[in-house]
Amino acid sequence: MSTPSHPQPPPMRIPWTAVGETASPEDLATLVRFLLPPAAGHQAEYEAAAARLEAALAELAAHATAPAQLTLGPHVRRLEAEARRLFGVRHACFLTNATAGLEIAHQLIGLQPGDEVIVPPLTFIATMAYPLGVGAKVVFADVDPHTLNLDPADVERKLTPRTRAVIPVHLGGWPVAMAPLMELSRRHGFYVIEDAAHAIGGRYQGRPLGTIGHFGAFSFHQVKNITSFGEGGLLLSNEAVAAQFPQARYLGIDPARQAAGWIYDVTGVTSLRGHAVQPGNHSATEIAALGLLCQLERLPAILARRRAMAARLTRRLGGVPGLRPQRLDTADCQGTFMVYQIQVEPDVLGQDVQALKRKLTARGIAQIPQYVPLYHYEILRRLGYDAAAAAAACPVAEEAYRHRFTHLPLGGLTDAQLDTMAEAVLDAVAEMKAGR
Repeated sequence: MSTPSHPQPPPMRIPWTAVGETASPEDLATLVRFLLPPAAGHQAEYEAAAARLEAALAELAAHATAPAQLTLGPHVRRLEAEARRLFGVRHACFLTNATAGLEIAHQLIGLQPGDEVIVPPLTFIATMAYPLGVGAKVVFADVDPHTLNLDPADVERKLTPRTRAVIPVHLGGWPVAMAPLMELSRRHGFYVIEDAAHAIGGRYQGRPLGTIGHFGAFSFHQVKNITSFGEGGLLLSNEAVAAQFPQARYLGIDPARQAAGWIYDVTGVTSLRGHAVQPGNHSATEIAALGLLCQLERLPAILARRRAMAARLTRRLGGVPGLRPQRLDTADCQGTFMVYQIQVEPDVLGQDVQALKRKLTARGIAQIPQYVPLYHYEILRRLGYDAAAAAAACPVAEEAYRHRFTHLPLGGLTDAQLDTMAEAVLDAVAEMKAGR
């Protein structure tokens, strides 16, 4: 008995392509000019080189075809596979930014209105944005006076039966004391979501930052040690619930299922509490993934240079009474030195960090503005938070912000510039001691 044959569909006379409009040679030339603007005094040489590049791009385009995908394609998948390998985790998700990673982590643990989330005051607004947005209560725990990172002892004091998550922030890339925090998590049953926005490449007790908590989110914004061409984020986890990262990133779409004859179904994600969640759209581009893959290869060299720069400054500034320079790596803690943290002791110098900042500005030394404690933002007052009570509950953070600490830049500086900056700090401190 013969098997019925099925007619094959005819070849498509009118094809459908996934990329509506690809980049032209002119687009690429404009992009190169943006990424590599002319140096001062080199305009003529720059324009000659740019003309040669534009001619080469036009020739290349004559032998090229359009890319098959511009978003969530093979380079995103390759980046995620590389992240799983580098960090030794089961799940990795490349996203538009670290804020999206924190959002997804909160969704997967099932954060709900009335839950409490403990955060440090000295951090970017993204650390508490999602909890505020869903009606959870943000609780501020104070910071360690030396590292300005979340203090596990104060976290323990502020735990309640409603605590669902704690968000340690590795400020400036310096590791939070994660061991006591994870011990608290085991005893009290809350989730730890590492805000590792500053911390790619840092380690704590031999483990990569971002892999110690239940979730960890990195940022590749333009100011970070490595970037994905302006914005980008990476979310890591070993939790089984993180198998839903692809749906959590892209509107809950599940292409393995179809709905009523349509090409996909929308399943959402299921939180650890068993609730269905409809996530947002945080799709990442192939270009951003390519940029990050390239820069990940350079990360060890980038961190080595930053560590050397921090060590050079600390050698110059260490041992000065009234001055606390940036801590350097130990056997247990390896930072990323995204910035150089410095503190003063007003009772020794007779003046506080505001005076130091004015004196450094007068000497042409930039200082990176440090975070205002989160409880001072207007949005919290509008949501009913008491800024004065929060400040009273976080005296170390409040004192450090107002009187003790600032950040100095490291990225792109030469040894001569580092020495100039160190001399400016030393001169300013000497003036402060002299009452000038």
